Amino acid sequence: MDTSNKAVIENPVMLPGTEPASGQRPSTIKKAIVEAFIKLNPAVMIKNPVMFTVEAGFFITLILTVFPGIFGEPSDRIYNGAVSMILLVTILFANFAEALAEGRGRAQAESLKKSKRDVEAKLLVKDGSIVPVFSPELRKGDIVLAEANDIIPGDGEVIEGVASVDESAITGESAPVIKEAGGDFCSVTGGTRVASDWIKIRITAEPGESFLDRMISMVEGAKRKKTPNEIALNTLLISLTLIFIVVCATLVPIGSYVDVHIPVSTLIALLVCLIPTTIGGLLSAIGIAGMDRVTKFNVIAMSGKAVEAAGDINTLILDKTGTITYGNRMASEFIPCGGYSIGELSEAAAESSLHDETPEGKSIIGLSKKLGERLPTVKNSIGIEFKAETRMSGTDFPDGRAVRKGAVDAVRRYVESFGGTIPGDMDKLAEGIAREGGTPLAVADGNKILGLVYLKDTVKPGMKERFAELRKMGIKTIMCTGDNPLTAATIAREAGVDDYIPEARPEDKLELIRREQGEGKLVAMSGDGTNDAPALAQADVGVAMNSGTAAAKEAANMVDLDSDPTKIIEVIAIGKQLLMTRGALTTFSIANDIAKYFAIIPAMLLLAIPEMESLNLMGLETPESAILSALIFNAVIIPILIPLAMKGIEYVPMSATKLLRKNLLIYGLGGVVVPFAGIKLIDLALAFVL
Repeated sequence: MDTSNKAVIENPVMLPGTEPASGQRPSTIKKAIVEAFIKLNPAVMIKNPVMFTVEAGFFITLILTVFPGIFGEPSDRIYNGAVSMILLVTILFANFAEALAEGRGRAQAESLKKSKRDVEAKLLVKDGSIVPVFSPELRKGDIVLAEANDIIPGDGEVIEGVASVDESAITGESAPVIKEAGGDFCSVTGGTRVASDWIKIRITAEPGESFLDRMISMVEGAKRKKTPNEIALNTLLISLTLIFIVVCATLVPIGSYVDVHIPVSTLIALLVCLIPTTIGGLLSAIGIAGMDRVTKFNVIAMSGKAVEAAGDINTLILDKTGTITYGNRMASEFIPCGGYSIGELSEAAAESSLHDETPEGKSIIGLSKKLGERLPTVKNSIGIEFKAETRMSGTDFPDGRAVRKGAVDAVRRYVESFGGTIPGDMDKLAEGIAREGGTPLAVADGNKILGLVYLKDTVKPGMKERFAELRKMGIKTIMCTGDNPLTAATIAREAGVDDYIPEARPEDKLELIRREQGEGKLVAMSGDGTNDAPALAQADVGVAMNSGTAAAKEAANMVDLDSDPTKIIEVIAIGKQLLMTRGALTTFSIANDIAKYFAIIPAMLLLAIPEMESLNLMGLETPESAILSALIFNAVIIPILIPLAMKGIEYVPMSATKLLRKNLLIYGLGGVVVPFAGIKLIDLALAFVL
């Protein structure tokens, strides 16, 4: 596992039809350009009050250009026309940013729609016969048969049979997965294909309400709901806009009082430059792109609120098996007993695993290789499979020699049946392994027990480093496991989690989440079973595995198509990246108003009050070029920031204080300095042209 969040974020498994933010398809860009003009409709623009104000200014200056002097004042048609055109370009750039983000979502949705097709289903009726029907005719509760090469007609749960299912149409992964009745791997998705064998499926969704339908609606950015944080920021932007409208309106009577005439176009230019147009134009694109980044991880977020909540998570609850550990017991040590050497034990253990294809058997051979043992040949030997009755497995050789490995008590009985003796230190060594949370396997060569193999559920590489990163963010990690307290403590210590809950039941997880939330914390959790559904529903961010049950997927607000429980850590990183991007661009947008203030205010009053020249800190050439330069910078900064809004700010785990300091330094100070330089360069260019 890669321990770098940055590395993981840059190399996700791609949902069919997705593409990197930095590599937009030409067709998507062309559609976004067309959509930018369509969005000029005032009925659409009014949904974004900041940009609607800019559009209103565009119409007023356009009227002044076509009908000079309409407001009873001398009008400069060229100047008004220049202001009008710059305002139009500003609106188009903002619309383009939003359309580009929405277009990527639509492209993904179109790809998913190709997976959604009407197929013929084999409906099982009460008398046991099969009736062919088309998938739209199926209803919740219907039972269908799916055989090899059949397309699964709808979402459901396997109630009988075992089959290998190709889910590449949904996940992009070519390797089939096993689906069987009962347990946590019984859920199937409409549009996937049965690769082999057969299964009977109970349909769990009505037409139009399937998982694929919900995926399509979620990735279509235009249909998304604004998140609470986005609504709050939008309210702030509207408030600032109203304040600056009042400020600009009061300049007219104040100017008249001191005998200073301010042209309407100049007032509109001042208003547009002072209101937060940069973040106003990019706000929607940032939210849509955040959802898109989650989708690129093959995670479907059922709401933008869940993505944002992930960025504010305080507590992360994880299962042990399959999440923190591999879930398979692995050989970690050979412990000889009875005076035998580690070499003798290692050789016998490897011989007993020659025909063992389980993860345990392979890990024993792997450990023996590390110790430099030469593996025996499989030729002419006979493998003895593990059985629940014997609780042993092993190998019989042509010369009559037999080696066995298995549970300590089972191997003891096996050796005693041949008249062998039990090493005096075996029981003590076995108890020591158990106390450390491991599983002891005894190894016998004929009627001699050579020693023990220490099996333990191995912690995945890099988990300790990843939990350390979460700790830097202020996120508390809690491991929930059904293991005994001793085993749980051992794994928790190795993994580096902050706390653990041993012998955890479903109600214990639910109670833990409620307790954390009662302390004002936001909680994230991953799960896949029906017994996880209450906790997933209670958590602020619940990530269900696609391989899990329908109940778990219904309860969660995110679904991981790859069924990787550790991916919740990436989801948290993306949530934080979304919040950081929005906060940073808001800081930049408000900060760059300072430079535009020093450009336009002196230019407005310079002709009537020559003393205002002292405020012309940038040394701009003329009042008209100063105003046009500020307007042009205000327009071009939007497309310049589009890649940042779409890709997001690079996320590096750090405390909130350090993060605030960094953003203020880069985007706060940068938001002041960059416009000064940009406006001056544009002014020089205008002076050269004019």
